[in-house]
Amino acid sequence: MSETAIIKEYFSNLVLKMPQNYKIQVNVRTKDIKYTVQVPDDRYILHCAEQQGMELPFSCRNGACTTCAVRVLQGEIYQPEAVGLSPVLRKKGYALLCVSYARSDLEVETQDEDEVYELQFGRFFGKGKVKAGLPLDEE
Repeated sequence: MSETAIIKEYFSNLVLKMPQNYKIQVNVRTKDIKYTVQVPDDRYILHCAEQQGMELPFSCRNGACTTCAVRVLQGEIYQPEAVGLSPVLRKKGYALLCVSYARSDLEVETQDEDEVYELQFGRFFGKGKVKAGLPLDEE
């Protein structure tokens, strides 16, 4: 097969995938507000929501904190970069909107950051003895 034929075959087999748009409903618990936005499957939900006028909580935008945490009430979400959530919390339906992609129409509910932080990290704090001395004392 010639080089030209190989190139033609390669390009004829390529399928250009257009992004799928999904409807996302965000229930903001603390303000009793419901937002609905359209989000393509290849864009972060938080970023698209902000572009469409939503005011949602966020902090790091890197998936490392729990400020933008939501609970998925309905639908499927993909969040490979959400290092701020344990696998246990992910299985319980928690997600971080700053690094989440929609994989279907979704309904999510914002969460209290402190509650999610406690679920994620609370078991590690206050478990050991604190001793006087460095590095706690600066003198």
